[in-house]
Formats: sequence, structure tokens, C-alpha cells
Amino acid sequence: MTKSNADAILITRRGERVGSGLAAKLRAYWALIKSRQTLLLLATGVAGYLSARPDGVTGATISLMLFSLFATISGTTALNMVIDRDIDALMERTAWRPLPAGTLAPAAAALFGGGLVVLGLGIAFWLDWLFGLVIAAGTVIDLIVYTLWLKRRSAWAIIFGGVSGGMPILAGRALVVGQVDGLGFLLAMSVLLWIPSHIVTFSIKYADDYRQAGVPTWPSVYGFNSARQLIAKADALRAATLVAVGWLLDISPYSLALLTLSGVVTLALSLVAMVRPSGKINYQLFKFASVHMLVSMVLITWGALA
Repeated sequence: MTKSNADAILITRRGERVGSGLAAKLRAYWALIKSRQTLLLLATGVAGYLSARPDGVTGATISLMLFSLFATISGTTALNMVIDRDIDALMERTAWRPLPAGTLAPAAAALFGGGLVVLGLGIAFWLDWLFGLVIAAGTVIDLIVYTLWLKRRSAWAIIFGGVSGGMPILAGRALVVGQVDGLGFLLAMSVLLWIPSHIVTFSIKYADDYRQAGVPTWPSVYGFNSARQLIAKADALRAATLVAVGWLLDISPYSLALLTLSGVVTLALSLVAMVRPSGKINYQLFKFASVHMLVSMVLITWGALA
């Protein structure tokens, strides 16, 4: 295959060719931003913003906030893909991605990601200096502390990945209240505590992949039992944190009840995965964790505005 042909073909997770030309390029750039993860983090930013019950909110402010968050998160994710392209090429799970597959050149992906980050942060600082500062802090922590410094050195890197993941919800609330308050910290903590169910479950499922790439994970360093215990403890703390947030925000009783119920279900699933471990339950926990986070954001938003 020539380089020009390789650049024109998008490789899927199953290794199939799905087209060439402009459409394939667009799909490749879209793959760079990990759209599901990006949209979930975007939803947390919206929840943080609306949890503060903003007065006189305008469509322009909401639109600019959404775009700045989307651009910065997407750009940061794309830059992560550029940095991690060598280890992605070593893992079967990620070898299909545009950079290791040769669909996009690293320089083009870096320009794409960097441009989005600059655009997103520019709009964020124009909206509000604190809003921009919090988002910028998340970008720095994610790219420099998590990806460049710790990811290939320590299983504890996920903590800093979780801290950066909590910045959108913290920034959204700060945009309204004009400060980083206690409720903002609790909201950010709920995202951090989501990370074990989101990432550690994955590192259990793909332990061989990570070992082959030389990436230290919680299961490979501390063992699978410790990893499952970490997930269960984090889920218990996350459920408690979200209920505390709902109570402090004085959300509607129905929303608080559903928030509590969803947390209990998540915790129950993680406890089952710890007591009776299986690949199927582990994967279900991974999928349900993201659903629980999204549902929680909706319930907090709906309950605060009701």
C-alpha cells in the first residue's frame, strides 16, 4: 500500500476499510476526539453551569461556553492521540486509530488538536478569566502531568487524568458563581471518582494489551483483586458525593431519589464484579459507569432547575 492510499483509508476496530477520500479523512479527524468521551465531559460542563441556576442566561453565552469546552476537550484529546501514537500501535485495541493506522499524519493531527485548543481557550478566556483558567488548568494537567509525565511511569496516573476530567464541570459552575466553590469541588470529585469504573475496568479487560505496550496499570502493578476493590470503593464514594451534591443543591425530591437509586445500582454492580469477577460483569460495569455519570448530570441539572 502506498502512503497516499494509506492516508486515504480509515481502519475500523475490525480492521475493515470503510471508504477513502474526504469522507474518510473527516471520519479520521472525528475519531481523534473520542466523541463519546468528549460529549460526556461536555455534559458535565453543562451540568456544572446549570447547577448554579444562572439568571438571565442568553443563548449566546451558552453557545460560546459549549463551543469553548468542546473545542478544548476535543483538541486536548487529539493531542493525546498524537503523543500516544507509538503505544497505540502496540495494542490491538487501539491499532485501528487514525495515527497508528496511517490514516492521518502526526503533524496534521497535532495542528488540528493544537488549533482546537487555542480556539477553545481563546473563547473561554474571552467569556471569563476564571472559566478560562480552570479549563486551561485541565488541559495542562491532562497533557503534561498525565500523558507526558506519568502515564508510562505510574499506575497512579489515572488520578491526574481524573482531575483533568473534573475541570469542565468545575469551570461550568465557576462561570456562573464567579469563584471555585465547595460545590464545584464536589462536582469535580464525582467525575474523578468515575475514573476507576471508566479506566480500571478497561485495564482489566485489556491487561495483555497494556502489558505489551509497557503501560503500567492498576491491575498489572497492584493485582486484579486490588483493582476491583478500588472500583468498588470509588463507586461508593461517587454515589455518596453525588447524593451530597443533590442535597446541598436542594434539587427536587424525585431527582434526589433517582440519583440515590442510580448510585446504589452502580455500587451493587461493582460489588458483584469484586465478589464474582467475570469479563462480562466487568464490561457491563464499564458501560454502566458512563450511563450513570450521564444520568447523574441530567438529574442534577433537572433537579436544580425544577
